[in-house]
Amino acid sequence: MNREEKGFTLLEVLFVVIVIAILAAIVIPRVILTQATAKENACDANLANINAQIETYYFNTGSWPSEELLEMRPPTTYDYFPGGIPSCPVNPVGPYRMNSTTHRINDSTHDHGSAI
Repeated sequence: MNREEKGFTLLEVLFVVIVIAILAAIVIPRVILTQATAKENACDANLANINAQIETYYFNTGSWPSEELLEMRPPTTYDYFPGGIPSCPVNPVGPYRMNSTTHRINDSTHDHGSAI
């Protein structure tokens, strides 16, 4: 009998599965790390934006906002955060808090803790 066999052998399928598993083992940790880094960068951008708005608030009103930044929400004369006060993408549970001495939000007033 002379027949043509079509399909893959078990060894060929096993080889392809092993190659895919190796690639997944390389790619998945990098994707997770990239997501964490992107969230930290977004948080840093939020901090820069909020600190700029804190200064704008001071120039408009002559006083600093409270540590919880609640005074900067509408119905103030100026709309400092049209979409609402940003929340941290890494740890959205707690609000950003301003240091009452430096009037800034920085690493001493905003901690990601064990969120990453």
